[in-house]
Amino acid sequence: MFHKAIELNYLDGTALAVTFEDGAVKKYDMRALFPKYPQLRALEDRALFLSGRLMGAYGIRWNDELDIEAETIYEDGETVRRESLRLQTAPAHAVASARALAGISQKRLSELTGIDQSDISKIERGVANPSVATLERIAKALGGRLDIKIVLPTADG
Repeated sequence: MFHKAIELNYLDGTALAVTFEDGAVKKYDMRALFPKYPQLRALEDRALFLSGRLMGAYGIRWNDELDIEAETIYEDGETVRRESLRLQTAPAHAVASARALAGISQKRLSELTGIDQSDISKIERGVANPSVATLERIAKALGGRLDIKIVLPTADG
């Protein structure tokens, strides 16, 4: 299973905190990779380090030479907490991830759905509250289907 990153926060030095779609928040220090990948030492430059951005849900990219896969952070990072994702942000991450996976732009998704590109941007940033009908239009345009779940707690947590 691939673990999708949905939020990136910078900590001290070369450490990151990444929130994943399953609610896991993992702390990862990029220094762990310096011996194997010496080019990553460039991330000791704080300005460069802070310039990293999530590549969809699949990793972090600083420039053409410097990146890390989300799966590495998930597997090797330290779990610092688990978060319940707010209902409002769940559609945002789902739409942004699905669009990135489909490899299309917001503009193209707008053309396919008839939803204004600025509204798609608002949905993906979590500042809009899309209706189920809107989410169904987006899912259909991406060649998928909408699947809404309510997950109840188990006996162990």
